[in-house]
Amino acid sequence: MPIQFQFEPIFAESDRIIDGVLLTLGLSFGAIVLGLVLAVLLVAAKSLLGRWVGLLVDAYVELMRNTPFLVQLFMLFFGLPLIGIRLPGTEAALLAMTLNLGAYATEIIRAGVDSIHRSQLEAGLSLAMTKRQVFQHVVLMPALARVWPALSSQFVLMLLASSICSFIAVPELSGTAAIIEQNTFRSFETYIVVTIIYLALALTLKVALNWLGRAVFPRVSSVDRLDAKAEAA
Repeated sequence: MPIQFQFEPIFAESDRIIDGVLLTLGLSFGAIVLGLVLAVLLVAAKSLLGRWVGLLVDAYVELMRNTPFLVQLFMLFFGLPLIGIRLPGTEAALLAMTLNLGAYATEIIRAGVDSIHRSQLEAGLSLAMTKRQVFQHVVLMPALARVWPALSSQFVLMLLASSICSFIAVPELSGTAAIIEQNTFRSFETYIVVTIIYLALALTLKVALNWLGRAVFPRVSSVDRLDAKAEAA
């Protein structure tokens, strides 16, 4: 018996799908902004505040990078109420995504900071700049320029990982798909549509991040040329 695809019931749920897409985008963009800010602050703290702060940052990074995102999500949503802190599903999802992305972004940015040639740091200090000013004006922007492609990939991965938030009944795109599947009994058609939407979102975000990197940060090649000159000197 040939398979008969019926997409009409899925398209009839278009309003619900749009709401799921908007929530997915809201969670993803919120986590990207907050996670990036968190990562920059942690890298700065590790660079400027001494060994013990660095050890705490390392512990956080290792904890988040070596445990499943689903477990982290469950710990926030189901674990925090045990100590009297109750978060709605959407807020727990945003917090989990931010903490997870912040750990990965911290390690990526740290690699970019470590790649900055020491002569540039010494030049900044020789101009009577403080360590904070050197980090802010000499180190951070070139480091971000170098690692922006890696950060962009991590941002796209986090958008896709937002689908895990459906496990705590957050009605983002995957959660919405589960509801539509239950209402229509058209599993295959539902997930064909959802797969296409996720693909479109991921590719659009990738293009937008590439454009943003070219617009905001200096070209990586120009940074590399400066370092090459410094090493030759």
